[in-house]
Amino acid sequence: MMEKSLWIADSCETNYPELKEDINAEVCIIGGGIVGAITAYLLEKNGVNVVVLEKDKICMGVTANSTAKLTSQHGLFYKYLENENGLNFAKKYLESNEEGIKLAEKIIKEETIDCDYEKKDAYVFATNESELKKIEEEIDVLKRINYDAELEKNIDIPVEKCLGAVKFKNQAQFNSRKYVIELFKIVSRIGGKIYENSKVENIQHDNAAYNISANGYNVKAKNVVISTHYPIKNFPGMYFSKMYQDKSYAIAVDTKQDENEIIDGMFIQSCDPVISFRTAKYKDKNLLIVAGSGHRTGQAEGKIEDSFVNLENYIKKYYPNAETKFKWSTEDCVTLDKVPYIGQFSNLLPNMYVATGFKKWGMSTSHVAGKLISDLILGKENEYVDIYKATRLEPIKNIKEFGNMLKESTYSLLINKIKPAKDILEKIPLGDGGIVEIDGDKVGIYKRDDGEIFAVKPYCGHLGCLVSWNNLEKTWDCPCHGSRYDYMGNIITEPTVKKLEKINIEYDE
Repeated sequence: MMEKSLWIADSCETNYPELKEDINAEVCIIGGGIVGAITAYLLEKNGVNVVVLEKDKICMGVTANSTAKLTSQHGLFYKYLENENGLNFAKKYLESNEEGIKLAEKIIKEETIDCDYEKKDAYVFATNESELKKIEEEIDVLKRINYDAELEKNIDIPVEKCLGAVKFKNQAQFNSRKYVIELFKIVSRIGGKIYENSKVENIQHDNAAYNISANGYNVKAKNVVISTHYPIKNFPGMYFSKMYQDKSYAIAVDTKQDENEIIDGMFIQSCDPVISFRTAKYKDKNLLIVAGSGHRTGQAEGKIEDSFVNLENYIKKYYPNAETKFKWSTEDCVTLDKVPYIGQFSNLLPNMYVATGFKKWGMSTSHVAGKLISDLILGKENEYVDIYKATRLEPIKNIKEFGNMLKESTYSLLINKIKPAKDILEKIPLGDGGIVEIDGDKVGIYKRDDGEIFAVKPYCGHLGCLVSWNNLEKTWDCPCHGSRYDYMGNIITEPTVKKLEKINIEYDE
């Protein structure tokens, strides 16, 4: 079994250079995921010179660890949108995502991209009467915005009882990483510059241009696109006060069944605990992808390692001989009003753009983002600008959520060396970690299987929140905004741009 996503296992490695010189560009895109790829592709196709900076390897983050479904069916969402923003808003949100799916299909066909693209119907299903009523209400909204949604009653999926589902026809699924890799190949071929292992450390605005520093070198550009999943720039956008990050898990299993005995379509449950299903081709097999066990990043109840076990135990109730081939996890940003932020980063920073907060539905919405941002840079009209306006203030009306986002700790340890008592370290088992208190100071400790101990200052470099230990992935996770670090304090996931500081240990016998 591979502890990596099916999309990573079934796609090639990349080898773009590091930034090692000062360069100029019309647009600098920060982040090498699907939003960065689509935006770069659309701009280069329109003759705009683009530079892409990726802190690691392209498309190894959220895009490569999604369930890779291209759908405008984002759970039971359109009744919510009507209640919050009106029927016309719901209609435009749906239309924009349908156009996003069509854009993906157009690019794939025109560029002959091999990414396992398949048309599939999508379903949100109910397992009890109250949820079925919500599905019927959802269908009523969809009919009033002239969308051809259907109520399906006879659905054969691995759940104890399915009472019905809302069906969206002609949606799609694909290998998201294969797709992004091919887009970047095209961008590079037609003149774009792509740099890997080039982590952006600073963005300065000077004389109508931006200076973006990475690896000690500088990119000067008129326009900047921040497509880093979670914006790495805190101010003046203050996106940390308007979003949280949510974690979810997925497994790909060989059910040991005939292919025609596996589901046909993409399915997701209408209520918590959410579980979803889709199939994917891998070599000569048709694997079943099962996703769920979600929770806010850094705030899991119980052991995180149980998340995969729960998914495996669940699917074995229906396929007793199922064998897990791949397992992976990801996290995504959720805005307070559940609608992504796409567009101008701040009213105070001209020509800086952002795309974030996709609420786990980023495959279709990333195409909306790429088209919208490229249109803004090209000076073209886009009818969906106001739907996704990134500078909107309305989300802050959710006072409870806003309060949760501001639970920052500005405390920072001053120590750089500790001498812990032996009994404190003995409390931590081999291969595990956690926060301990030494002489009144909190210290993050990880004890590797060979007994070597690693200590860090356990306060997130983003805004100072106390991190928590994730024993499943051997990471330090921030519960405030979702930054993640490896056990040595190196950055895995933004918004932080600062490592956790290491603490040297002197052993006290």
